[in-house]
Amino acid sequence: MFRWGVLSTAKIAREHLLPAIAGSDNGVVAAIASRDPARARQLADQWNVPHAFGSYEELLACPEVDGVYIPLPTSQHVEWTAKAIGAGKHVLVEKPLALKAEDITPLIALRDRHKVLVSEAFMVVHHPQWIRVRELIAEGAIGRLRHVQGAFSYFNVDPHNMRNQPDLGGGALPDIGVYPTVTTRFGTGSEPLRVQATIERDPTFGTDIYSSVRADFGTFELSFYLSTQMAARQIMVFHGDKGFIEVASPFNAGLYDDHVVTLHDQNHDAAQLFRFPGAQQYHLQVEAFVRAARGETDRIFTLEDSVLNQKVIDAVFRAGEHDGWEPV
Repeated sequence: MFRWGVLSTAKIAREHLLPAIAGSDNGVVAAIASRDPARARQLADQWNVPHAFGSYEELLACPEVDGVYIPLPTSQHVEWTAKAIGAGKHVLVEKPLALKAEDITPLIALRDRHKVLVSEAFMVVHHPQWIRVRELIAEGAIGRLRHVQGAFSYFNVDPHNMRNQPDLGGGALPDIGVYPTVTTRFGTGSEPLRVQATIERDPTFGTDIYSSVRADFGTFELSFYLSTQMAARQIMVFHGDKGFIEVASPFNAGLYDDHVVTLHDQNHDAAQLFRFPGAQQYHLQVEAFVRAARGETDRIFTLEDSVLNQKVIDAVFRAGEHDGWEPV
């Protein structure tokens, strides 16, 4: 069995990744670390994990850990990914991996030197609903794709939440702007050429709290908005000349809404529904990661993918500073 170590007792680890690993067929949690030893011990006892450490360094030095999951604040992702690679561990790191694409490039060389697997935790690419969207587009089910439209928003004004703290890598674009971009790139197999953007920042927090983005993919456009201070909403729509595809809960499937993809025909008088009620994207993600770490062929979000996706976010930030197009 693949032996996981978890760096931090963060909420996403407690609520999603620990249950996913515990329910997997090819991995177990062997160690949990926290800068608060009591928190590490409490969570380890809850999940029957044998090792609890009061520092991340101790976990990385543990010979009974094959790979680590890193759900630390965004600003610490690159640092601890590099340290984990240096310790010879495979790494699954929460998104966004970095705040600049240029910060990811050194990790690629480090990964290749130590011959380990490193992947940014975009669970959506493992969900069968997104695999079906990609298949439908490739099959020509909606004809020529002309426009992709998306939205992702929630309301959070807690000053203690890392999403509202610039020093920790907070903000709407790093937290949720990555999702419309990654799902569009995954679903279409295409890369954007240039972007336009309007960005609003919170006067107190200093974080970006609203963005309206337009991306030119050459043969189609993507437009989306996102916010950390609007009523919760998620949607992705792929519109072609012969029909369109709607994804009801594109990013938090099963939590925000049902796992449903709807294919509408050209006249909007017939629709085909694809349902995936039993799919657990975090479970699928950790199992795919372990298979890939063992050398098996599997779908993995590579560091090269991470660079491409982060380049889009970097360009959106630049575009928000002026009118007109910004190259990706």
